[in-house]
Amino acid sequence: MTEFWESSFQDKNAMWGFEPTDAALATLKLFQEHQLEKILIPGFGYGRNAKPFADAGFQVTGVEISETAIRLARQHYGNSITIHHGPVSAMPFDDETYDGVFCYALIYLLDEEERAKLIDDCYRQLRPGGYMVFVAVSKNDAMYGSGREVSKDRFETRHGVQLFFYDAAAVETEFGRYGLIEYKEIDEPVMQTGNKPSLKFWYITCRK
Repeated sequence: MTEFWESSFQDKNAMWGFEPTDAALATLKLFQEHQLEKILIPGFGYGRNAKPFADAGFQVTGVEISETAIRLARQHYGNSITIHHGPVSAMPFDDETYDGVFCYALIYLLDEEERAKLIDDCYRQLRPGGYMVFVAVSKNDAMYGSGREVSKDRFETRHGVQLFFYDAAAVETEFGRYGLIEYKEIDEPVMQTGNKPSLKFWYITCRK
């Protein structure tokens, strides 16, 4: 996994551009409504989803596996954001507690044991009353069933990346004991751009 993302960021740099996702903007609004200030972003990448939070004055900490992605982030943020280098499987990287956690398009890249650990680690670092939001690919997305089936609802792409596709039952099973308060399917981006279709994701909200 480390080699894949490192080579991807080396080859494509800011491969998704610098505009934040619609899900990040929705989460910013949620976190502002509940007056959160200090947030953790596992799977930080080069920081496109951190920008709206940083611009709004949040104290942001990231976790990122790729040194190249961190270097790209530093070009835009300097040292204003703490970024821990390493896989999310090595969490926690600090003893901090956070008001909010935002984890976008990461958890479905992990196997069952790794997903459980990530959710648990994030919840442990969440202060009482804090919120965490996960965005995970849905079984209703057109990609479902493509590639080699590794296990139930998990498929390997032609690039060798394994994706786990969530349905409502899987969301409830994995997040149910972590303060799950809402989950809904979303299109990401909300408006289709060009010839590239929107993806189907679950937007999962938990409160401790």
